[in-house]
Amino acid sequence: MIALPAWLTDERLSAEIEPLLRQTDAESLERLAAEAQAATLRRFGRIISLYAPLYLSNFCSSGCVYCGFASDRTSPRRKLDAGEIEKELLAMKALGIGDVLLLTGERTSAAGFDYLRRAVELTARIMPRVAIEAFPMSVAEYRALAECGCTGLTIYQETYDPENYEKLHRWGPKRDFLERLETPERALTGGIRSVGIGALLGLSEPVGEALALLRHARYLCKTYWKAGVSVSFPRIRPQEGGFQPAYEVDDRFLARMIMAFRTTMPDIDLVLSTRESPAFRDGMAGLGITRMSIASRTTVGGYVEAETAGASQFEVSDDRSAEAFCAALRAKNLEPVFKNWDAAYNNPLPAEERA
Repeated sequence: MIALPAWLTDERLSAEIEPLLRQTDAESLERLAAEAQAATLRRFGRIISLYAPLYLSNFCSSGCVYCGFASDRTSPRRKLDAGEIEKELLAMKALGIGDVLLLTGERTSAAGFDYLRRAVELTARIMPRVAIEAFPMSVAEYRALAECGCTGLTIYQETYDPENYEKLHRWGPKRDFLERLETPERALTGGIRSVGIGALLGLSEPVGEALALLRHARYLCKTYWKAGVSVSFPRIRPQEGGFQPAYEVDDRFLARMIMAFRTTMPDIDLVLSTRESPAFRDGMAGLGITRMSIASRTTVGGYVEAETAGASQFEVSDDRSAEAFCAALRAKNLEPVFKNWDAAYNNPLPAEERA
């Protein structure tokens, strides 16, 4: 039995949100929606910031049962070389994208730290904002990435249930629950300016996951109060391997969870990806959600080779073009923003400002 940090089991950090999540009536949902919309408008106005993922590699050393990139999957493995990365970035830039999230599998000899560092350096020369979603690293490694222009880290705990976590991660470095849980803190200590966290909804009991996720977000906001913290709400999508989640997370619960987070944490970005349907994304934009992915490709090389790229990590649900998605936002009187960050601000956060 591993020793969990005190904040993860501190029910006081999530006490006020639990009743909101356990309610099921339409009246309480409508009331929560009104409160979430008002809180979003007060803090963020009508702005929706946009980003896109760039999959650098599908090599992976771990055996996560729910992932299309797990090391026992039979799809061909590939990583982008420098020339291919540049072509992908230029294709993304042509769509108007200026905020890029670089993704890899867990650390391998084919796509390890040095490979990722070079990709960050290249991306920072082309794009104003670079973030990563990759394997956990040391403080020194995050410091090196920050010095190359990386400003953000996204890392999902997947599930906050330690016993279920062990079952779902069959082998590889990702089996270490605490190593992953402590990753956002190492990144912030190393000078990364913002971290995004989340639970992969459907893996464990949804209310318990939401409560643990809220505690994590509050702990990070309190401890690293000068850094940025965001929360994502990914649900399981079809993927190679055919994993079926143990728990259903329907639209009504997910909407309630997002809006409860907004009323409880009014100042942080809440993120929704193209895992979700167009109808759900349009409905949640400005109703708690303030940051969204756009025109996503979840294959390696998917922006240049959209029709021929290999297996994806998961199936995208919202496959609208950038133009169509932005038009939908504007129809709701929301303003899509492709760039709200300048490369001049990409220096690492000074040590005295991190906490």
